[in-house]
Amino acid sequence: MKFIIAAIKPFKLEEVREALTAIGVRGLMVTEIKGFGAQSGHTEIYRGAEYAVNFVPKVKLEIAVSDALADQVVEALQKAARTGKIGDGKIFVLDLEQALRVRTGEAGEDAL
Repeated sequence: MKFIIAAIKPFKLEEVREALTAIGVRGLMVTEIKGFGAQSGHTEIYRGAEYAVNFVPKVKLEIAVSDALADQVVEALQKAARTGKIGDGKIFVLDLEQALRVRTGEAGEDAL
């Protein structure tokens, strides 16, 4: 099993969700986050005053999938989240040792 973590632009969330659903992803977790990287923040004007925003809003997706589906998920994420501009995000793929469905006690890939 694989655990995929992606940080994407917030306005791309629905497009990414649709792409993942289309390839068979049955669930994911979404968290609103802030971060910085190559984008290094930006400036905004509020009530006539300009100020620097060092942390840019992003959305973090966490997805647990079978090994067989992992490459498709990464490809779907990359295509759906891409704008071609700086700050499109990152995707991380980690090995997932165990998964357990609390309600039924199912373990491993059956819990996904």
